[in-house]
Amino acid sequence: MAEFDVVIRDGMVVDGTRMPRFRGDVGIKDGRIAKIGRLRSTDGAQTIEASGLIVAPGFVDLHTHYDAQLFWDPYCSISSWHGVTSVVIGNCGFGFAPVRPESRDRAMLTMTRVEAIPYASMKAGMPWDWITFPEFLDSVDRRPKAVNILPYVPVSPLLTWVMGLEAAKTRPPTEEETREICRLLDEAMDAGACGWSAQRLDPNGPACVQRDFDGTPMVSDLMADETCLALARVLGRRNEGFIQMTLVSADPMHDLNHFEQLAELSGRPVLYNVVQPRDSHPYVHRGQMQWLESCRQRGLPVYGQAVTSDTGMLFTFVDWNLFDECPAWCDATTGTAAERKTKLADPTRREALRSRLPRVITDEFDQIFVVQVARDDMKEHEGLTLREFAARTGKHPVDAMLDLAVADDLRTEFYAPGPNKNMDYMKEMIDDPYLIPGVSDGGAHTKFFTGGQYPTEFLAWLVREYKMLSLEDAHWRLSALPAMCAGFSDRGVLREGAPADVVVYDYDKLAMRPIEIAHDFPGGEWRRVRKADGYRYIMVNGEITMRDGEQTGASAGRLLRHGRGA
Repeated sequence: MAEFDVVIRDGMVVDGTRMPRFRGDVGIKDGRIAKIGRLRSTDGAQTIEASGLIVAPGFVDLHTHYDAQLFWDPYCSISSWHGVTSVVIGNCGFGFAPVRPESRDRAMLTMTRVEAIPYASMKAGMPWDWITFPEFLDSVDRRPKAVNILPYVPVSPLLTWVMGLEAAKTRPPTEEETREICRLLDEAMDAGACGWSAQRLDPNGPACVQRDFDGTPMVSDLMADETCLALARVLGRRNEGFIQMTLVSADPMHDLNHFEQLAELSGRPVLYNVVQPRDSHPYVHRGQMQWLESCRQRGLPVYGQAVTSDTGMLFTFVDWNLFDECPAWCDATTGTAAERKTKLADPTRREALRSRLPRVITDEFDQIFVVQVARDDMKEHEGLTLREFAARTGKHPVDAMLDLAVADDLRTEFYAPGPNKNMDYMKEMIDDPYLIPGVSDGGAHTKFFTGGQYPTEFLAWLVREYKMLSLEDAHWRLSALPAMCAGFSDRGVLREGAPADVVVYDYDKLAMRPIEIAHDFPGGEWRRVRKADGYRYIMVNGEITMRDGEQTGASAGRLLRHGRGA
């Protein structure tokens, strides 16, 4: 009988600890790494020849919204196609538990705008065989999974359950309601949750770009500081869990102080979202990094997560929702496609739309361009930037864009580039060894962008092409650091006894394929996807889930209650 189930032979091992790489073999038994060193090929029931390949720990994605998709897609793609073996769900305070049966439809409608998940897919693909959060975890546990799932408790459903939706959007909870909210968090943590999450964007501020389906702020946007502090005390009393938060108010100093309060009260890691260099405002990411460093110096466990990938987005006005920072744009882009078309065509609205421009339009007129027009008689406009198109038509760029979209039945596809094209600014961010790469938003905004590609982009672009950091540092940042911060037990490194979440890839051939449209969502819906080249094998808990870019069908993933797989 073979000593190991699998032996990975003669690979270049980058173990995730930041120790120097070395050539060696990895023996896997019963889903765990049993031995690292020099092994015989005959020691394994199965042998993977890894000569000339990198052998590294699977990537850990702390920011996803696969809460719905995991029920119809065991692979949580596209993340798993890019070497991600563990994902965190329940981010930003958004999720589907606890939810009463009569509120399920409203919960799904909320996610159609705030995270742009298609309603038809949720309606067709979610079993809704739960009401409470512990029952939700049981449902996730029963589902076949090709990745590991670690759950946060989203705060919006908690507040809505206790207070009702209208009250949760109009007032803070009473003392009695706060006690019940905390009791529900305790109940969820007892069942295996690993902390809580919230998005708190000033409803009247320029950062409020993710709203409810009717254009109103999210419940978590309106929650009080005192509620957050009460939830932080729950984690402190339990001495377990993790907090993920996005907070942007009218007072930046208040926001930073609040993060520090959460860390002080809970004594638990707090994930600060998000650090992203903007070409026009470099002082923002520099100030964030200085503050994060000051937290480290004072012993406060506040960690930053950085956007390290191209965040450019393809969109049409059929479903685009990320201009919500401006009330006039938010109102014009809510409702059905027919209602949107009517509002965007309304000349009485145009002055308001021109006078308060979303930041992406203000900063990027010269680079937003027309990608594709459905009408044959308007194809000549393809490839023009909005400013070029406006100059040709003699119109304001907003009028030119909207007139084209309306004439094309909202089918015109535009491309808005990301704000982080300056590689010097990117290097400043990468030089901070404790910034966690990611913010993939996997499972969300799938008609706009493909953020799940970030590990491949990080390795192929920032490491191989720009040489901003070593492979050793890169794999620590992609695997071990996020795993340690979020409470993944024993994952993120290749060491004897650890779960065998492993990627085996050809460093020189690692690449992203072009973006495609896939009609593979339930309810007849589609999404944008981006596959990868170079990954020879991806293993989850010792089983091969991807081989040469193809899914094997292995359901090797686990629900990581309390961060543990068993």
